[in-house]
Parts: sequence; structure tokens; C-alpha cells
Amino acid sequence: MIAAGIDLGGTKIEAQVFDSGWNRVDYHRIATPKTYPDLVAAVADQIAWVAARAPDLPIGIAAAGLVNPATGLTLTANLPATGKAFPADIAARAGRPITYVNDCRAQALSEAMFGAACGYKSALSINLGTGLAGGIVVGGHLLPGPTGLGGEFGHFALAAHVITAHNLPILRCGCGRLGCTETLIAGPGLTRIVTHLTGRTHTPETIVALRLTDHAIASAWQVWCDLTAEMIHTLRLTVDPECVVLAGGLSRAPGLIADLTAALQRAQLPGYGTPLIKLAEGGDTTGARGAAYAAYSAGAGHV
Repeated sequence: MIAAGIDLGGTKIEAQVFDSGWNRVDYHRIATPKTYPDLVAAVADQIAWVAARAPDLPIGIAAAGLVNPATGLTLTANLPATGKAFPADIAARAGRPITYVNDCRAQALSEAMFGAACGYKSALSINLGTGLAGGIVVGGHLLPGPTGLGGEFGHFALAAHVITAHNLPILRCGCGRLGCTETLIAGPGLTRIVTHLTGRTHTPETIVALRLTDHAIASAWQVWCDLTAEMIHTLRLTVDPECVVLAGGLSRAPGLIADLTAALQRAQLPGYGTPLIKLAEGGDTTGARGAAYAAYSAGAGHV
């Protein structure tokens, strides 16, 4: 065994152990507690489960949210850990160092090293789910930064010309800012676009199905594609990755890559073509494997 990763979500905490070929060889799943002391204890118990199998394995934890490097305090919507020194408290309770990685960044690292973007020098991952975030991997490493904010693509500003053309609403984001991409590009945002343009409210799953037969829904879907393509274009102008990987619930929409590629052809600078877009391949192992690899790369972890 070479490393272990813990996928820490709002409903489950799953520890996974990987062999030297980065194949999952064992795992242990428990429910996510509702209180902070129980949460810290549960994660420490998962670390103990790993240690019982291989005491010296580097261990990484993938979890939603951010850790402010200046204070060590966590900001997260789906865990009872906001305002807490969560990584440090886990390490203290477990009595050993850990590597703590944002779940979307862990997914980006896993896809770059073992999944859809394997073999490319630079890759960009975008998770189109209930929220919107991702990660940037260059040369086998997450793009470093002093704050850990790199990858919070959901808080770019929406493309003004698309908003104006369709008279779309400027909404307040959960972060407190107005007009963030997450408000109209994440799954609930697709529903908001369809409701605004058609007067009908559907789940993202229903929209994806209806767009093939319903003209009004198809038109609203195209608006969503145009907004998403503008975000990808902005990222390309900033990072210029060799490969863009899409993950999350909306990424499973049939024909998404073709639709986004067409929208990108309209958004691109003339003569430069569209970026290579692929679907994530990691499945249930993605977050844990990315965190495990981050811990392995860090040399036994840190915190």
C-alpha cells in the first residue's frame, strides 16, 4: 500500500487505501456526524482504521470548503466546521500529520494523474454540480497559491453580454457577492435560467431530458451553454490548459461536450480553435485518490 485518502462529505466519510498502482484495495465508510466534536472524532477514527492496516501511510483528506491559511479556520457549507481549526484539530486528535485538500482540487489532481487528463502537462477540472468549483494541475501538481482560492471558479463574474441579451437576473451568491457564475451555471442556476425564460420550474435532470424535445427548454439550455462557455473561455485565457475535464451531475448530460464545444466556437478568439474537453473518469475513488496522491507527493503529509 502506498497512500490513503479520506473522502469527507456531508453524508459519509469514506477512507480508501491505494496500492502502488493507485488502485483502491480497501475502504471503510461511516456516516458523517452532525456536531463538530463528533465530526473530528469520526475523521480521527477513519485515520486510525487506515493506521491499523499500514501505520506509516501518508493520509490525505478531501473535503468541501476552504481553509484560511492566515487563521487556519475552515469555511464550509456542508460540514459543521465553519469557523473551526478543523485540519489542525483532526491532526491533534489523530496524533499524526495529515494533508487536507479541497474536494474539487483533489478531484482535479486525480483526473490529471490517473483519469481523463492523464498524460497532459496542464489540466483544468470543473465540477458542475450543486455548486461550481474546480482545480488547476500543472506538471503533476496543483497550482500553488497563498490563499487556496485558486479553483473557486464559481465566483467569477457572469458574462455581461449574455446576461444583457437575455435579461437574466443578477442574483446574490452564497458568498455574499452579486452576479457570481455559480448563481446561474451550477445545477440550481440552470433551473433559474429555465424558470426565468420559460416560466416553468424543473430540476436540472428534467431539463437535460426535455431539452431534446421541448423548443423553449432547448433555447434556455443554449443560454446556459453560452454562459458556461464564456466561463471556460475566461479560464483558457488565464491558464491555457491542454485539457479541460468536466465533472459533477451536469457533466453527465448526453451531448454536453458537443453543445459546449459549439458554444465555445462562438466565444473563442478568432483562429484559435476550442480546447479539448473530456468527461471525468474517476468515479467513487476520485476525491480520496486525489487527496491520497497529494499526501504522498507532500512526503507524509502536513498540518
